[in-house]
Amino acid sequence: MSTLSADPEVLRVGNCSGFYGDRFGAMREMLEGGHLDVLTGDYLAELTMLILGRDRMKDPSLGYAKTFVKQIEDCLGLALERNVQIVTNAGGLNPAGLAEKLRKVAADLGLDAKIGHVEGDDLVARAGELGLGAPLTANAYLGAWGIAECLNAGADIVVTGRVTDASVIVGPAAAHFGWGRTDYDALAGAVVAGHVIECSTQATGGNFAFFTELADLGRPGFPIAEIRRDGSSVITKHDGTGGAVTVDTVEAQLMYEIQGARYAGPDVTARLDSIRLAADGPDRVLISGVVGEAPPAQLKVSLNTLGGFRNEMEFILTGLDIEAKAALAQRQLESWLPTKPAELDWTLARLDRPDADTEEQASALLRCVVRDPDPNKVGRAFSNVAVELALASYPGCSFTTLPGNGGPYGVYTPGYVEATEVPHVAVLPDGSRVDVAPSADTLRLAEVDEPALPEPLSAGETRRAPLGAVALARSGDKGGNANVGVWVRTDAQWRWLVHTLTVARVKELLPEAAALTVTRHVLPNLRAVNFIIEGLLGQGVAYQARFDPQAKGLGEWLRSRHLDIPLELLP
Repeated sequence: MSTLSADPEVLRVGNCSGFYGDRFGAMREMLEGGHLDVLTGDYLAELTMLILGRDRMKDPSLGYAKTFVKQIEDCLGLALERNVQIVTNAGGLNPAGLAEKLRKVAADLGLDAKIGHVEGDDLVARAGELGLGAPLTANAYLGAWGIAECLNAGADIVVTGRVTDASVIVGPAAAHFGWGRTDYDALAGAVVAGHVIECSTQATGGNFAFFTELADLGRPGFPIAEIRRDGSSVITKHDGTGGAVTVDTVEAQLMYEIQGARYAGPDVTARLDSIRLAADGPDRVLISGVVGEAPPAQLKVSLNTLGGFRNEMEFILTGLDIEAKAALAQRQLESWLPTKPAELDWTLARLDRPDADTEEQASALLRCVVRDPDPNKVGRAFSNVAVELALASYPGCSFTTLPGNGGPYGVYTPGYVEATEVPHVAVLPDGSRVDVAPSADTLRLAEVDEPALPEPLSAGETRRAPLGAVALARSGDKGGNANVGVWVRTDAQWRWLVHTLTVARVKELLPEAAALTVTRHVLPNLRAVNFIIEGLLGQGVAYQARFDPQAKGLGEWLRSRHLDIPLELLP
């Protein structure tokens, strides 16, 4: 068993990063703020892999999160002094390169740090033979066991490439408690704890729908999971830090970027419909009851390709005749272009209001986005022509953007390969290599049948009001799909919500989804419904198909829509 913690029954795991660009000082804040056994950091997202891929094209020695190196330069001595192990996926596309860089940092600081890393996820050289095309990056989502091997070998720091977000939490827990590969319930509990804390302060009040209820959201503290031997956990934060940990802030993060009731990973499939949440004191929430199943036989692969080149110009339309002004600008620009790009998309945002008190409130925005494999077609040949309309188009013609050459854009797609095709190698602090076998037991991933629904609320007097008067929501992206999870606090609200917020109603409330495939998943224990809207985000965040390319505000848009709500449910 690893000696990660002095307490054999509880492992206290904190998180200090939810994305590449998160609060730089969080590592020191977490190390100084109170007791931890392990500190984790998630630096990777679909877009990040594309950014790191472009870094690696310029310099093959790069491909990792450079800010993590600076954080370690600042905090390594403190972490070693406090016996806090650090586990992170900051290795990105080059975990071996990051591990070597960290050894140099430790040597320069005169510190003896044992550093291990996990590799094998990078499949770009084999993408063709695996049927994955010819992407810029191709990375399989590995699990927790390589991390556990490194920690059991005494590593002070473990860096990985593309592992699942929760794996940086599951690995330390599996090492500490000596879990086996088939301890599915315990593993699933750690996966859920990991999912809650891996996105940094989203678990402590960040992006929280009922944020006005929180007393101190000036600078939210980062989350901590106190993981127990059976896989249950308590989510909390350091004393004296901002934000809050409540049942709802934890549920908000649980609903982020999920799909159905089965949350599949390389080590275990967690049943989200089994989760139970309960308050456990101030800023403490207990997660229990999580059921795990064998994982699927295939691993998901993150594929990023360079889709071509993109540019945009945005026109300001002020005052009267907005629709006619937009039509004139569109007709002129398209007819003036020397060569029409492969894609030319127009969006008119009617932000204007009649009889406005300010010019800004009287204005709408007309955005033109162009994409093409040829950079010249979307460069100055496009943007200069747009500017030429300035004195020849609608009255008051002006722009929020300057003419330019545009730039490359990426396309994200998920792929799947047999786990047996993917090497998973733990490189221990002494340099020895340990091959980590895939799960021997697997289970085909299948949808869960919709559970029995509660009795509908009795008919009564209603009032037209926004959904957000009674419901919370959290939304996010998975490639080109968006998810929006909606939940309520009382049984009576649940009886109304689950019968009211159907697929048809969501399509009505969110007209952008009307022509798309929408799927609903019901999670009664959480009084929640989760919707997957396929294709809303085009070909992923880097494609920028809409002004909110990661669907971060989608849930808030849904909460702002009005419908008839029973009076007895309203505040």
